[in-house]
Amino acid sequence: MDDRGWMRVALGEAERAAAAGEVPVGAAVVSAAGELLAAAHNRRESDQDPLAHAEVLAIRAAAARLGGWRLDGATMYVTLEPCAMCAGALVLARVRRLVFGAADPKAGYCGSLGDLTRDQRLNHRLEVASGLLADECGALLRDFFARLRAGAPQAL
Repeated sequence: MDDRGWMRVALGEAERAAAAGEVPVGAAVVSAAGELLAAAHNRRESDQDPLAHAEVLAIRAAAARLGGWRLDGATMYVTLEPCAMCAGALVLARVRRLVFGAADPKAGYCGSLGDLTRDQRLNHRLEVASGLLADECGALLRDFFARLRAGAPQAL
């Protein structure tokens, strides 16, 4: 599968998040061999856990599947630019590559507000590709928040 196909996996996770009343962000971790290691979506509200971002949950599941914390060679696909916490988690997990959809000018830390993923002072850096299926990823978020502002139930 190519980058677009894997981003569609992440989009499917984001749709599941929206259906559960969560901010619709989805993530997928793919091995260097092209195998899906894990996919997850935001669960902060469901789990009442401020750390339950899609990226963190996917990293945890991928590491558990591999039996180790190093995700060497892996690519993370995520529908929204990761925040500082998630960008840091990607660096610490030694993910090789990040592909994200929509930029996040308010909280993104992979190029928007700052860039932990490519900071030369850190001991690991990622390749970053942005904007893949950005319109679809952004529309899902915009629609979710428009419904929320209109007083509609969060779940689809």
